[in-house]
Amino acid sequence: MEYLLLFFLAALIWFWFYSLGTIELAKAAGKRACVDADVQFLDDTVASVSLRLRRHSSGRLALHRTYKFEFSDTGDRRLEGEVILIGSKVESVTMDPYRLLH
Repeated sequence: MEYLLLFFLAALIWFWFYSLGTIELAKAAGKRACVDADVQFLDDTVASVSLRLRRHSSGRLALHRTYKFEFSDTGDRRLEGEVILIGSKVESVTMDPYRLLH
């Protein structure tokens, strides 16, 4: 019973550290998308909205995580973007439609 508790605690600690790394990865992907689109990444953060198990294209099970972030095209509006990670790989980054200011 003690070994089971230790295993569970170790798995929980691993999951927490792994989650911290994926948050940083999602934040970097959101910032990069904002720089590429010439818009402002707001609040310097992402929020986790979904976590589930999914298979990748190779058929292996991996954690599928969805993060939301906010950005602004004019400085007055807050728009949303989304980063999807499968495992520790960025699957996609999408952003709400925004105005091109040039």
